[in-house]
Amino acid sequence: MAESVYRIIEVVGTSSKSWEDAAKAAVETASGTLRDLRVAEVGKLDMKVDDGRVVAFRARVSLSFKYEA
Repeated sequence: MAESVYRIIEVVGTSSKSWEDAAKAAVETASGTLRDLRVAEVGKLDMKVDDGRVVAFRARVSLSFKYEA
């Protein structure tokens, strides 16, 4: 088996509905420009609050993809 190297980046997805939708948006948007995504890991969840109301859910997602030199 050939050895591989993977790069990890962090992206933040947002949604007005849920953390799950926020994480999904992060992965789907990143997959438009990154090739060969392998693993997505949610590292942090938070909410944007405006005037005492939750207006957005945010998910910080680490993505790994195969590094091409």
